Amino acid sequence: MTCEQILRSLFRLYSWIFNFQKTQLILLSLFGIKLVHGLPCTEETKTWIYFFKDGRKRRVKILKFKDLHLFASRTQKTKEIIFLFEVIKYGEPELKMGTVLSYFCHLCGHGNKEEEERCLRANDRTFNLSFRYANNAIKTSKYNIFTFLPLNLFEQFKRLANAYFLFLLILELIPQISSLSWITTGFALVVVLSITGVKDAIDDINRHKCDRQVNNRKVDVLMDGQLKNEKWMNVQVGDIVKLGNNEFVTADLLLLSSSEPFNLVYVDTAELDGETNLKVKQALTVTGELGDNIEALAAFNGEVRCEPPNNRLDKFKGTLTVNGERYALDNDKVLLRGCTLRNTEWCFGLVIFGGPDTKLMQNSGKSMFKRTSIDHLTNILVLCIFGFLASMCSILTIGNAIWETNEGSVFTMFLPREPGIDAPLSSFLIFWSYVIVLNALIPSSLYVSVEFIRLGNSFFIDWDRKMYYPKNDTPAQARTTTLNEELGQIKYIFSDKTGTLTQNIMTFNKCSINGKAYGDLYDFSGQRVEITERTERVDFSWNNLADPKYNFNDHSLVEMVRSGNPETQEFFRLLSLCHTVMPEEKKEGELNYQAQSPDEGALVTAARNFGFVFRSRTPETITVVEMGKQVIYELLAILDFNNMRKRMSVIVRSPEGKLTLYCKGADTVIFERLHPSCNKLMEVTTDHLNEYAGDGLRTLVLAYKDLNENYMIDWKQRHHEASVAMEGREEKLDELYEEIEKDMMLLGATAVEDKLQDGVPQTIEQLTKADIKIWVLTGDKQETAENIGYSCNMLREEMKDVFVVSANTAEGVKEELQNARMKMCPEAAKEPSVIESRVGLFWLKKTETVQDEKVDGDYGLIINGHSLAFALEKNLRLELLRTACMCQTVICCRATPLQKAQVVQLVKKYKQAVTLAIGDGANDVSMIKAAHIGVGISGQEGMQASLSSDYSFAQFRYLQRLLLVHGRWSYIRMCKFLGYFFYKNFTFTLVQFWYAFFCGFSAQTVYDEWFITFYNMVYTALPVLGMCLFDQDVNDRWSLQHPELYAPGQKNQYFNKKAFVSYLIHGCYCSLIIFFIPWASMNDAVRNDGKDIVSHPSFAFLLQTCLLAVVHTQLCVDTYYWTAVNHFFVLLSTIGYFAISVTMYSNGMFYVFPSSFPLIGAARNTLNQPNVWLTIFLTFLLCILPVVAFRFIFIQLRPTINDKVRYKMRTEELPAPAPRRLRRRRSTRSGYAFSHSQGYGDLVTSRKFLMKRSTKRAPLFTQTDSSIFQNQPQQYRTIAEEAEESQSHSL
Repeated sequence: MTCEQILRSLFRLYSWIFNFQKTQLILLSLFGIKLVHGLPCTEETKTWIYFFKDGRKRRVKILKFKDLHLFASRTQKTKEIIFLFEVIKYGEPELKMGTVLSYFCHLCGHGNKEEEERCLRANDRTFNLSFRYANNAIKTSKYNIFTFLPLNLFEQFKRLANAYFLFLLILELIPQISSLSWITTGFALVVVLSITGVKDAIDDINRHKCDRQVNNRKVDVLMDGQLKNEKWMNVQVGDIVKLGNNEFVTADLLLLSSSEPFNLVYVDTAELDGETNLKVKQALTVTGELGDNIEALAAFNGEVRCEPPNNRLDKFKGTLTVNGERYALDNDKVLLRGCTLRNTEWCFGLVIFGGPDTKLMQNSGKSMFKRTSIDHLTNILVLCIFGFLASMCSILTIGNAIWETNEGSVFTMFLPREPGIDAPLSSFLIFWSYVIVLNALIPSSLYVSVEFIRLGNSFFIDWDRKMYYPKNDTPAQARTTTLNEELGQIKYIFSDKTGTLTQNIMTFNKCSINGKAYGDLYDFSGQRVEITERTERVDFSWNNLADPKYNFNDHSLVEMVRSGNPETQEFFRLLSLCHTVMPEEKKEGELNYQAQSPDEGALVTAARNFGFVFRSRTPETITVVEMGKQVIYELLAILDFNNMRKRMSVIVRSPEGKLTLYCKGADTVIFERLHPSCNKLMEVTTDHLNEYAGDGLRTLVLAYKDLNENYMIDWKQRHHEASVAMEGREEKLDELYEEIEKDMMLLGATAVEDKLQDGVPQTIEQLTKADIKIWVLTGDKQETAENIGYSCNMLREEMKDVFVVSANTAEGVKEELQNARMKMCPEAAKEPSVIESRVGLFWLKKTETVQDEKVDGDYGLIINGHSLAFALEKNLRLELLRTACMCQTVICCRATPLQKAQVVQLVKKYKQAVTLAIGDGANDVSMIKAAHIGVGISGQEGMQASLSSDYSFAQFRYLQRLLLVHGRWSYIRMCKFLGYFFYKNFTFTLVQFWYAFFCGFSAQTVYDEWFITFYNMVYTALPVLGMCLFDQDVNDRWSLQHPELYAPGQKNQYFNKKAFVSYLIHGCYCSLIIFFIPWASMNDAVRNDGKDIVSHPSFAFLLQTCLLAVVHTQLCVDTYYWTAVNHFFVLLSTIGYFAISVTMYSNGMFYVFPSSFPLIGAARNTLNQPNVWLTIFLTFLLCILPVVAFRFIFIQLRPTINDKVRYKMRTEELPAPAPRRLRRRRSTRSGYAFSHSQGYGDLVTSRKFLMKRSTKRAPLFTQTDSSIFQNQPQQYRTIAEEAEESQSHSL
C-alpha cells in the first residue's frame, strides 16, 4: 500500500468518525502534490491554506496555482504529511486543519482549542460543517448496551465497601485460606451490585427514552429551496427552521421573521428559567421583510458572528452581516432551546447553537453531590472497623502461631501439612482466612438498607397531606433521597424574604404626590384610622376599564385625579407609560397585564383604576386611555432596568410633540439625579418614604424630565452606535443613560404592600425555640427588611439589642462589628478562636472551626449591602462570622445572589454546622446549591428555585413540619438503624472470635454457611427496615408542640463515635453470653439415652437460635411505635428462620443436594431437647435484662427531653393552642426598598397577546371546610411555657 493510499484510508476512517460531509481533501505527500475530488484551483483563485506546524496554526495565501506547488515543495523539505480540508477563498473565515499528529491528538481528546467566536452562514451547510460545530442531537445518558456492564461495575467498585467485598470474594476462591464457600460473600455482593445496577439501568433507560423522544421530534427545515420535515437530531448550525404555534424551539435560533405585526413572537420560558409569564422577542427589520417567502429565505445568505457557546441565559452578543451592512444582535433577537412558541402562527429562525452548545444544555451541568454528616461519619467508622478487624485477625494469627508451635506438631502425624507450608506460612494464611470469617463486621447489606430507608422516608414527605397546598394543587416534594436525616440536624437557616416569607403578591396601598401623602384614613380628631375589610372602599364605577378586584380606601386621591390636578395626573401618566408590561385583552375592556415582576403589575393596575389605562403598545407606540380619552404616545427609547442601575426610564413623544423622559427607581438612585430645585420636595417625600418603609412597604420614587428635540436627535444617533458595538456595549450604553437621566423633576413616590405568608411568624417562633438560627438574605432595603423582621418574629421586642452595621468603609465595618461583639460579650477575645483539625476519610481534609462564644440574652444583627461587601472580604469575614453567630437573628440587606452564596459558604466552612437555604426565585439558586440542604418554594417568581432544590413545597410554614417532624424522625430512624445494625453484626462476628479459642485458631466457622449468607439478607433485614421506616418517639403533634425535641439532632447525640463504642461494647457483651452460656450448658450434657446432645451442627444451630432471639428482642425493645407492619416483619423473620433451618436440615434436601446440605436432622434433634430451650431462655434473659434495667435507671435519674415528652404524651392530652398575643412593634427608623426584575428593554407586545392557562389536575381535597384545606397556621407551646401558665393559674 502506498503512502497516498494509507493517508486516504486514514482520512476515510476519520471522516466516518466525525461525520464529515462533502469534504474536499488535498494530500501533500513527501512525493509532491496530489489533487483529490477535483479541487478548482485556477490562476484567478485567491486562497488561504491553513495548517498546523510545531503545535501552532499557520496559514499560507495562494494567489496563483504555482504558489500551491511552492507550498508543496516546502512541505517536502520539512518531511511533513499534512491534511488540508476545504481550501477557502480569500476573505472567508478560517477552517480548522492540521497534521496527522494533530488529528490523532484530537481523537485522544488533546489539542482542542477553545472556541473564541462563532461564525456561520445561513443556508450554507458545507461552509458551516467545516467548523465541526455540534449538531442538534443531545445525549444525557451515561451508558449503552455494550458499555453498561463494565462502566457500571467500575463505578460501583469505586466505592470502598464494594471493593472490599470483591477482595473478600477473591480470597474465598483460594482454597488454602478459605474455610467458607465463596457463595456466602458472592451471593450478598451479587445482590447488592444487582440492585444498584438495576436502579442505574432504569435511570439510564429513562434518560435514553428522553433523549430519543427529544432527538426524534420533527421540525420543518429549509433545504434545497423547500421545507422538509426533519428530525431535530439532523438539524445543523446555519439551517433555517420554521416553527408553529405551541411548538418547542428546536435549537438556539436567531429570529428572522414571524406572522405577528412588527415581527414579534411570544415565548413561554417556564422550562428554561421557571418564569411563567410570556416573553416577547422581535426580529430585525431587515430579516423581518423576508416573511414566509420560501424563495427569499432560501436565497438569504446572512453571516453571523457571535459569542461562543456559554450558559448566560440573559445575554447574547453578536452581529449579522447582510449585503455588507452590519446589525447588532442581542438577547431579544434570540429564541432559546427549551422555550415554547405561544400566540404566534409561525416564525422562521436561523440555527446558531445546536445540541450540547445550546444555553439550555450549557446550564444543565452536574449539581454538586451532597452527602449527609452521618454518611461522612459512617465512612470514618467503617475505616475504624477495618482497623478493628485487622487487630482481631492479628490476635488470632498470633494465637494460631503459638498453637501450631505448641500443639500443632502433635497432629501432623494424623493431619500432615501440605507440601511447602510450614508454621509461619500457615499463620500468614490463617490471617486472611480470618479476614474472610470475620468479614460480617462490615456487611454489604448496610448500604442497600440505608438507601431503602431514605427512599421510604422521602415517600412520607411526598405523601404528607399536611404539607399539601390545595389552592395551587402543590404537594411537598422530596427531590432527593439522600439527605432526609440531615433535615433533623439543621442549625442555620438562610431565607430569602420576598416570596419566601412574604406572598410576593403586590397591592398599591399608598403614595406621595407633590409632597402630599395618600392612602391613610384619619378621623375628625386627626388620628389615623385602621383600615379593615369593613372600611368603605373607593368606587371606581366611573371608570369602565377599572380592575374590579382592586381595592383602595382614600377617596381624596380619586377626587384629585378627577379634578384635573396636573401633578396627580402626571404621576399616574408616568405609571401607565414607564414599564415593560404586556397587555392581554381577550374581550373588549377585559384587560389582563403580564408583568415581569408583581411590583410593576401592581403599579400599572393602580394607574388603570385611577383613570390612566395602559391599553396596548407596539414597538413604536404606547396607547393609553387617559380619563376616558385615548392618547397615543410615540415610544422613542426604553432605558431598561438592571441590578446596577436600579431604575428604568422611557422617552416618549406626546401627540402635541412634547418630548419627555419618565423615570422610576430606587430612592437613593433617583434623589442624586434630581434638579436642585427639588430639594425641599425631596425632604418631604423622604419623610413619607420613611413612614411607608416603617410599615414594611416596598417603595419607588418617580421623576420626569422635558427634553430638547435637537439634543434627542444627537443622543439617538450615539445610542444606535453604542447598541451595535461588539466591545463594551453595556458600558457605552450606561454612559449614555447617565448623561440623559439627570436634572430630573421629582413627582412623588409609590408604596406597594407585600403581605406575609400565612403562618410565617408562628413558624419562625417554632424554629427559634428549636434553637435554629435564622438569617435573612434579601435584596430589599435595610429598613424594609428590618420591619419585616419584626413582623415575622425574627426580631423581637424582648431582644436586648439589635445592631445595625452600615459603614461605608472596611475600617468602619470592622469597628461596628467589634463594638457589637464587645457589647454582647465584654470578655470576648480580640482574635477569634479557630481550631484546626483533620476530618474525612483517612483524615485528609483540613477544617477550621470558629468556636461559639457564650452570650447572655438574645440579640439581632442587620447589615446592609455595601457593608456586607466589605465584611465578606478575607480579612473581615471572621469578624462578621463571630459577631453574627452570637446573634439569634441576622438580616443581610441588598445582598446579591453571589453574596448570598458566600454567606452560606462562610458559615459552612467555619462553623461545621448543617445549613439550610430556602428561597423562591432564580436569584436564590446559588444560595440553595451552596447550603447542605436547599429548599425551594414554588411561588410567584417561577419554579427555578424549586427545580434546583432538594425539597420543595408551596408555603414557608411547611418548613416547620419538614424539619421538626420529618427531619427529626428521619434522623432518629437512621441513627437507630446504624446503631442496631452495628450492634447485631458485632454480636454475630464476635461469637466467631470467641469460638476461635476452642478450634485451634483454625478459621473454622461456628455457624452454618447458609446461616452466614442469610443472616443479614433474610433473617434480620425486614424487622430493622420496619422499625426504621415507621418508628416514632412521639407523634407529629407532640413533635410540633415541643420544638426543643429537635436539639439532640443538632448536637449529633443519637449517633456519634461515643455511641458507636457503646454499640461495640454491647455487642461484645452479648457475644460473650451467646457463646459461653450455650457452651457451658451443653459441654457435658447428655440425652436421656446417654448420648451427647451436642455435635458441631447442633451447637451451631443453638448459637444461631440464641443470636436471633436476642437481636430480635433487642429490636423490639428499641421500637417505640408499633404498627401491623412491624409485627408482621418480626414474626415473618422468626418463623422464616425456623422454617428454612428445618428445611435445610431435612432428609429431602440431603437427597437432592447431598454436598450442600449434609447435616440431616440437626435442627429437629436439637429442638427436641428441653435443656436447649432452657439455654435459649437463659441466654435471652442475660442479654436483655441488663439493657432494660439500665434504661429504666437512666430514665429515672437522668431523663432526656424525649423521655419527658413521651411520658407526658402517655399521661396527658395535647392541650389546645394558646391564644396568640399581639405584639406592638417598636418605632424604627424607616426607609424604602426597590426590588425589580430585569426588563424586556425595547421589546413590547401587541393587543394579540394571549396567556393560556395550564390545565390543572383535580385537587386532592374537595371538602373546603377541613383544616387541611384551609391550611390554618398551627400554634404550639413548650413545656416551659405550660409550666409558667400553670403557675400563673395557681397564683
